Amino acid sequence: MIAFLSRFIGLWMVAGSLVALVIDGTKTIAASALTMTPMGLAWYSISPSSLMQTQEFVQRTVESYVGHWLWDPVIQWILMAPAWAVLGILGGWLLYTGRRRRPQPAYA
Repeated sequence: MIAFLSRFIGLWMVAGSLVALVIDGTKTIAASALTMTPMGLAWYSISPSSLMQTQEFVQRTVESYVGHWLWDPVIQWILMAPAWAVLGILGGWLLYTGRRRRPQPAYA
């Protein structure tokens, strides 16, 4: 069940990555200059309240266990990366972790 859920979410993220890539390509052609939408801006345009809630959760709850370095350099760097790259990498990783493994041959 977990493998199916991982593949399902990964497939949707890869599809979202392709959509974001097409949108950025269209903007690049229209502006005649390289244009990439940051992940944070894409997330904010879809659901600003969930972005703010995630930031509050990480800064208040997770930082007490992990450290102050998690939101500022790590997550902000991810939010500044192109949306198509973040979604593609995360979706590819989820597809890889949810893949069906071939049974190993028995050597007897």
